[in-house]
Order: sequence, then structure tokens, then C-alpha cells
Amino acid sequence: MTAIGLLNEKSLHSALKHWYARPGDLLECPLDGYIVDILRGDHVFEIQTGNFGSIRRKMRDLSCRHRVTLIYPVAQERWIVQVPRTLPGVIMRRKSPRRQTVNQLFEELVTFPDLLNCPNFSIEVVSIQEEQWRRYDRRERGKRRTWRIVERRLLSVLERIVFDTPSDLWQLIPPALPDPFDTSHLASVLGHSRWFAQKIAYCLRQSGVIKPIGKKGNSVVYSRLLPIADRQITGSPSAMVPAPNDVPSNYIDEGLDSISQGA
Repeated sequence: MTAIGLLNEKSLHSALKHWYARPGDLLECPLDGYIVDILRGDHVFEIQTGNFGSIRRKMRDLSCRHRVTLIYPVAQERWIVQVPRTLPGVIMRRKSPRRQTVNQLFEELVTFPDLLNCPNFSIEVVSIQEEQWRRYDRRERGKRRTWRIVERRLLSVLERIVFDTPSDLWQLIPPALPDPFDTSHLASVLGHSRWFAQKIAYCLRQSGVIKPIGKKGNSVVYSRLLPIADRQITGSPSAMVPAPNDVPSNYIDEGLDSISQGA
């Protein structure tokens, strides 16, 4: 069986699991050869605080037979706690100027963007306040100062956004995006780098809400697709969406080939 293991469970993961749990839920429950965080009837809730790549197979397998909600936290507000090298010492706490947004989802969704087409699968992005505990690590040489993240602690839950279908991803894209568009337009309206915009375009394309219609120089030009009719949840294996095939080379935007290989 595949499990995170309670002995290795991190503070943030444990806190979110108990925040979402309701009376009667089963925690750390074996199911189809895996250990799921929360099982509510036939509804699986899986909390992932890190890379989606480590749960790719698990999400695809479980979505064939069960309703699955993947919970992904982003730190809208973060406090940095620096633990002194030796005790006793002064613990320093400060607010980080960096803020994660819900758009952070695209960084991980490149692993399985097509899975949003599965009627049994959804993603819930939860914006949180957290403390990030860091300890000075002098084992790494060649650097004046190295602080290693040792723990993330949940302070509060601020907001939850659910993505049930691929068309729900449009709520993360400003309406000012023209149609048709390329990744330079996407980067401009979002205020992000071109590289991040390429990841977003990859997710939108593989989930089926945009399609390539041509090229302008080295950039692929995309157009929106009309939303598919509302889906109904099923428990049959046919509800599973197969992994997408490789994109034709003449429609690969710069940098997107490496994204698809990494996903």
C-alpha cells in the first residue's frame, strides 16, 4: 500500500486533515491499495502540500472508481520563524512579503491537467495563513547563510475555491484576455512571466478549454472552446480520462515541450 505514514506526517498536512474531517469520516483509511487521508462514504479527500507528481498514479486510479477531491493549500499570508542554531536563543518571527495566489495551482496542475475532465475528480484550492519554521543549516558549504524549511504550521483558513470542471479554470484568467491569444497576451494580463504563462496554456489546452488554431512567429495562437455540458458523477471505470497524447510539434509553443515531458 502507498501511504504518507503518520510517523512522517507534517504539521500542515495533519492540521488540514483534521480541519476538513467531519464526524464519521475515516482518516488514513486503506482503499484500493492506497492510504487516503479522508474517506467520507465513497468520497475521497486527499491533501497534497507538495508536488502533484508523487500522487499522479494514485489520483488517476482512485478517480476510476470513487469520487475524489484533491485539496491543495496555498499560503496567502506567511510568517517566517527562524529557530536559532543553538538553544537557548532568540526565535525571530517576521511576516514574509511573498504571497501565493490561487494561480499557484497551475504550477502543479501540469502533472495531470486532463484529469479535470473526469466526472469523479475535482480540486479544491485552499488559501491559508501559515507559519514557516526554518532552521540554520551549516552543512551546506559555499554559502554565507542557509536556512532550511523544517515545518509548515497552519494558522487559519481564509478561502476555498473548487474546480469541478476544466471551464472552472477560467475564473483564474482575467476577462481582458483577448481571443484569439498567445502566451505573451496571457503573461501580460496576469502579470506573470512568459514561462508561467506557457504552463497555464498547457493546462488549458490539455484540459480541453482552448485549442491551437495557428502560429504567429514562434508562438502558438489559441482560441477558446465552448464549455461542455455539465457532467454527472459516475462510478464506472469509463469515467476515467486517459492521459493526453503528445502535442503535434507544429503546435508546441516555446518551452512547452519540456513541460509536457515533465508532466
